[in-house]
Amino acid sequence: MKLKGRVAIVTGAAGGIGRASANLFAKEGARVTLVDVKKEALDETLALIQKEGGDARISLTDVGVEEQVKDCVDETVRGWGRVDILFNNAGIVLVKFLEDTSEREWDRLMSVNLKSIFLGVKHVVPHMRRQGGGVILSTASISSFGGQFKTPAYVASKGAVMLLTRSLAMDYGADSIRVNCICPGITYTPMLEEHLEASGDPEGVLKQRLTRVPLGQVLTPEDIARGALYLVSDDSKGVTGIAHVVDGGITAGFEYDRAWTQPPRAGKH
Repeated sequence: MKLKGRVAIVTGAAGGIGRASANLFAKEGARVTLVDVKKEALDETLALIQKEGGDARISLTDVGVEEQVKDCVDETVRGWGRVDILFNNAGIVLVKFLEDTSEREWDRLMSVNLKSIFLGVKHVVPHMRRQGGGVILSTASISSFGGQFKTPAYVASKGAVMLLTRSLAMDYGADSIRVNCICPGITYTPMLEEHLEASGDPEGVLKQRLTRVPLGQVLTPEDIARGALYLVSDDSKGVTGIAHVVDGGITAGFEYDRAWTQPPRAGKH
């Protein structure tokens, strides 16, 4: 098992990438604190892990409130003696032009997507430093690298996640704390569903988007979870400060349309 004996905190664990990652971490031997504000969905994640024989606990925590984040970290350490992995995965999307966005909506998105990382890191680093190291992983996005239509607040937050990751990697490398982010592409999650529904033509928009993906498919939360496992395990020992892209190839080039591609040519390879 790649995470045997380790303790992980996974935010946004009520579904999607967070649930898949928490489940995989537990299968690989980690004890996992499941963090979210959605009690029923968290219970489902916990039941899934326990069914597989894993060890997990629930923490109903608003990741944008410092007191709650501190309590979550402290309770994890009290219960299991340490914290080796912090996966800052909680995130929300807002599909609105900037002039239509209220200050409250902007602040809420930044609180969940960005402030949560500040708070989580602030309160796990002292524990990781005392125990001799740890791993911090955050969910960024392919939107960390470029704009995306009608989601300026979301894109701004994800761009910040990537640069914050690189800065933290420099700050905490001497403490043997590795800091990376993972950048999912088009992944089938509740957030993707919300984004597509806002378009008014979910099927048409998704079909059009996939023409720009060389692998031509929607990723699953499990696809991203496997990337996350790599980044929090010793498989990536020595890797810090990177933005690990899992996107089916969508960011590989500036121009691509799957509908116009030709079948592979026969011959030697």
